[in-house]
Amino acid sequence: MLPVAEEIGSEALLRMFTTFPKTKTYFSHLDISARSEHLRCHGKKIVEALAEGARNISTLTTTLAPLSRFHAYQLRIHPTNFKLFNHCIIVTLACHMGDNFTPVAHAAIDKFLSAFSAVLAEKFR
Repeated sequence: MLPVAEEIGSEALLRMFTTFPKTKTYFSHLDISARSEHLRCHGKKIVEALAEGARNISTLTTTLAPLSRFHAYQLRIHPTNFKLFNHCIIVTLACHMGDNFTPVAHAAIDKFLSAFSAVLAEKFR
């Protein structure tokens, strides 16, 4: 589906775990070392969810409702972690996109990730 989903997602996750070590607590049951199967698989899931949200941006709340409930009620992920991941995926995208990561692209990606995170965090309250 997305040829770079696994690479981008796992790199962003590893960046988050390295930069913000407390985020690892949610993944203590998985092998989250560099290039591990768990890291690559979860990274791919995240990027595919982001792509699904982008495809259905006009119905983002409805599209992400199951994911929002899952992260709030079952995983109990604090919404601050979504913001930390957003930062890490933006840095990862900037590294991969090079000159194509323009200020306009940065602003658009940041705006989308903020909206995506806000929807994920809705059920946490």
